Amino acid sequence: MKIDLSILNPKARSLVGLDISSSAVKMVELSGGQAGDYQLERYAIEPLPGGAVVDGNISNLDGVTETVVRCWKRLGTSTKLVAMALPTAAVITKKIILPGDLRETEMEVQVESEANQYIPFALEEVNLDFQVIGPAPSGPEEVEVLIAASRKEGVEDRVASAEAAGLKPVVMDVESYAALAAFDLIRAQFPGSGADTVYALVDIGANAMKVAMLKEDQQVYNREQAFGGNQLTQDMVRAYGMSHDEAETLKRIGPMPDNYEAELLRPFLDNLALEVSRALQFFFTSTQFNEVHHIVLMGGSALLPGIAEIVAERTQIGTITANPFAQMSLSQRVRPKQLLQDAPSLLVACGLAMRRFDP
Repeated sequence: MKIDLSILNPKARSLVGLDISSSAVKMVELSGGQAGDYQLERYAIEPLPGGAVVDGNISNLDGVTETVVRCWKRLGTSTKLVAMALPTAAVITKKIILPGDLRETEMEVQVESEANQYIPFALEEVNLDFQVIGPAPSGPEEVEVLIAASRKEGVEDRVASAEAAGLKPVVMDVESYAALAAFDLIRAQFPGSGADTVYALVDIGANAMKVAMLKEDQQVYNREQAFGGNQLTQDMVRAYGMSHDEAETLKRIGPMPDNYEAELLRPFLDNLALEVSRALQFFFTSTQFNEVHHIVLMGGSALLPGIAEIVAERTQIGTITANPFAQMSLSQRVRPKQLLQDAPSLLVACGLAMRRFDP
């Protein structure tokens, strides 16, 4: 089955955003679609077995498929069309300039020719997609085109997990693009932010912390650091003599042992804040920028209590946990208090669900 890397527009009008991260499967379904007029219909989160997804690659297809099935049943929808995403590191992107008067078939030939220069694999081994961004800076007679390519096996594993669960993928996006789409909903929560405002979007996953710096609608810097929530899980495994899955369950639902906050959580959060501070320093020393105005925390580990306050204290920059649903209406199926806890981990799934409303 060929599936576009979809920077192309989906034709489906009813769509579930399906995010397979390293620790959980997350689904979001939205309705509405006018600017600022989305409604969150339903969402669901199901933890994955340990080691089911490693470095963004599915290593236990059966385990992932079973989790997708459970998540879809928990979601309680009849919609089987899904938008999915590839890990950002699995996708090679490149902007190129082409003549603006090319027909689509001519542009495809040019894109394949250009892609050969940038992609270290044979073209038959990759899914290749492109989108015209708009007029090139050099002049109106040329256009800027974004090329995206990924190894077919990475796409096929994700498609297989959804199809084996009885779902039909119609969009394959890129995690960073999906998160940026959802971030537009968060940006509106910062009154008075102007064109020069720089945001640090910090995605704290199970195994890695990904930092993207945004100015206006452009990503001006990104970095990935080997630090994530699994370090806290491993601390709990050692301290309490439990399995990895037991520790993950305890993190989600508690109750925590008396010494947890002082001996495990606070040292972890201090280390996390230090990693965020280091990421900012790398950004300042490797670019012309010398200021970040807002830090937005997302990902599964952004759910930890007190995290925003500790990062703000360390960096001296205003910090919030991401909630793309803050200005949405909620269906009666959604529990607002639970959503507040889960929202920071749902940016990618939310951005994917928004693909339903592409023109």
